[in-house]
Amino acid sequence: MSDGVADVLRKLTIVFTEFEGRLEQTPLIRKLSRGRFELSDYHAFLVQIRQQVKEGALWMSRAASNIDEAHLELRSTLMRHAVTEHRDFRLLEADFVASGGALEVIQGGRKNIGSEALSAWMYHQASQPNPFGLLGAMWIIEGLGSIKAQEWGRQVKAQLSLADEAVRFLLYHGENDAEHIEEFKAMLAMVLPDEAVAERIVRTAEVTARLYALQIEEIAA
Repeated sequence: MSDGVADVLRKLTIVFTEFEGRLEQTPLIRKLSRGRFELSDYHAFLVQIRQQVKEGALWMSRAASNIDEAHLELRSTLMRHAVTEHRDFRLLEADFVASGGALEVIQGGRKNIGSEALSAWMYHQASQPNPFGLLGAMWIIEGLGSIKAQEWGRQVKAQLSLADEAVRFLLYHGENDAEHIEEFKAMLAMVLPDEAVAERIVRTAEVTARLYALQIEEIAA
């Protein structure tokens, strides 16, 4: 690992640690950590997360289309990543139904303020020429999956007495996003060292973390 990649990873780790702390203070996650989670909380969570999950492959595809020929390998990596995730929201919908929800409810869910802001931010960044800063956003989102998703899935399953079929989305990402983090490190090496790019990656991670936390803060059953 080059010094440039290692330095950015250190800074991103600090951003993620602060992000975790902010998440733990949101009403929804406090209920989960204190054993007071209800089925309505889980359904509200799935409804909002579906929006972000469904759009993830879309903004990655847009970002890939705006990467120049000098970085074709990064473009290809993003496109492959988008393909592997473009149906993840279907798994989330299946969890919603398996836990007693109606498919039309989750499909017709309305974004909250945080979700609207996060979506607008991600698409705006993806539309820029060579949007390398989005690697910082991926660090936040993929990191959340690899570090917190499985833990949340187990807590939800235990507190609500749900079957495995109702929490597959959270458990699946806890198992697979760790591989995505390794892929992320390789993508960093494709654009670093570059001081301006490094600064943009970290800044994009900071903004994404704040907006993602706002999305969770705004979730109400």
